[in-house]
Amino acid sequence: MRKFCSQKSVLTCQHLFFLEQSSCVPKEQLSNSSSLNEFLLLAFADTWELQLLHFALFLGVYLAALLGNGLIITAIACDHHLHTPMYFFLLNLSMLDLGTISTTVPKSMANSLWDTRAISYLGCAAQVFLLLFSLSAECSLLTVMAYDRFVAICRPLHYGTIMDSRACVKMAAAAWASGFLHALLHTANTFSVPLCQGNVVEQFFCEIPQILKLSCSDSYLRELGLLVVSICLIFGCFIFIVLSYVQIFTAVLRIPSEQGRHKAFSMCLPHLAVVSLFLSTGMFAYLKSPSISSPALDLVVAVLYVVVPPAVNPLIYSLRNKELKDALRKLVQCQHQ
Repeated sequence: MRKFCSQKSVLTCQHLFFLEQSSCVPKEQLSNSSSLNEFLLLAFADTWELQLLHFALFLGVYLAALLGNGLIITAIACDHHLHTPMYFFLLNLSMLDLGTISTTVPKSMANSLWDTRAISYLGCAAQVFLLLFSLSAECSLLTVMAYDRFVAICRPLHYGTIMDSRACVKMAAAAWASGFLHALLHTANTFSVPLCQGNVVEQFFCEIPQILKLSCSDSYLRELGLLVVSICLIFGCFIFIVLSYVQIFTAVLRIPSEQGRHKAFSMCLPHLAVVSLFLSTGMFAYLKSPSISSPALDLVVAVLYVVVPPAVNPLIYSLRNKELKDALRKLVQCQHQ
């Protein structure tokens, strides 16, 4: 082993030593998850050239997400015309999108660049917590945004009273707090489950279903119960959003002027597109049948619900929104002057 290590890099030797040690340790000694020092994530490619391609693609998507969401946050914060409930919630959504993509993509890019698959045990736990926090809070926030659109279109005379600044802050805080508690509960339960099936996570980031595959016997049933509760809550948000939009579109179709209907649709369609992308990819990721599950499919679905929405959402919201486009134009012009 020492002779081989003298010819290879230190990093490679550490991985070989870890694998050699883990292969010699009895399975009973691996049953305690605290004995794991690191996890091995899924590699996108085996060759250095393809790893560089993965790094370049993820870097482009990550920079696009940073730029798009950063511009929206700055424009809303700086333009007093956008200090309304709708844009306040949009600012929060952009912050959560940045958290979602920053939790997974940089680590994956670093692993490809340094030709490694390792993530520390604490790093994996932090990744699970931060990702769940961002996704859970975003789901709650999208539900709040649907309620905001419902009040604006179906109860316009009472909009200022119902959606005042204090109510908006409380709703946003409730969304963030629910995400924090949800993530804390799942992270604590996931990493209290004994793991004895190795340390290879079949995903490019630490994902709860993949970690539970490493658990022993029936000890993961508690976490599965929490996942069922979470899915029920997500369905509750989904049903609330659907019912809200049924009433919204019913009210919009009653508007006599074509200009009024166009304005109402321009306010709702971006949010509906973001909700559809977020919920459809997330539900498919966690509810798809095990019979159609494969590493390649799991990888594609994970990219669709973790990487794509944060990069695409700013484009969706700014495409049909004249006020936001004007604010972004002013912001860019100020930077050039």
